[in-house]
Amino acid sequence: MATAISAKDVAALRSRTGAGMMDCKRVLEQTSGDVEKAIDLLRTKGIAKAEKRARRGTSEGVIGSYVHFNGRVGVLIELNCETDFVARTDDFQNLARDIALHVASANPIEVSTADVPADVVQREKAIFEAQVAESGKPEQVREKIVQGKLKKFYKERVLLEQPFVKDDKLVVGDLVKSLSGKVGENIIVRRFARLEVGAE
Repeated sequence: MATAISAKDVAALRSRTGAGMMDCKRVLEQTSGDVEKAIDLLRTKGIAKAEKRARRGTSEGVIGSYVHFNGRVGVLIELNCETDFVARTDDFQNLARDIALHVASANPIEVSTADVPADVVQREKAIFEAQVAESGKPEQVREKIVQGKLKKFYKERVLLEQPFVKDDKLVVGDLVKSLSGKVGENIIVRRFARLEVGAE
């Protein structure tokens, strides 16, 4: 019996690969809904556009900025893309401004989960493990709870995982992927700097 493929599964695969809806549906059916195998199959067939985009160079872009109305918080952000043409578009410039505003408001510690220093992750994990140990939860579920808490920590503190301040149904990473899909170029948040008067 064929595995039922939901529209949500198809949309999720499409956002990860940039492939067309019908291509995504077809490979999910061929792999019985296994997403990783479906991605491999799309790459084999040369259809996974986002995978290719992610490896392309991003030497163009803009520095977006935001200064809070009271002049006490300011942010600079480097948003990169592949061509000067895309960097000059209103959509790209607006995304840079929106992310700078978000950084001012949400105060993330890093751009992506991969950027969070290992010692910070270990410290947070040790705290979560101690909390779970004190809760008296069974041994077999503790690691799952710790991973859930770590995921929540990333969502609260890492830029691309944070709910967007202007629309909390979206995470910042989705905004970047959405524009990348629209313009057909790899777009990345390279770095940011947030200054606050009186803060260390």
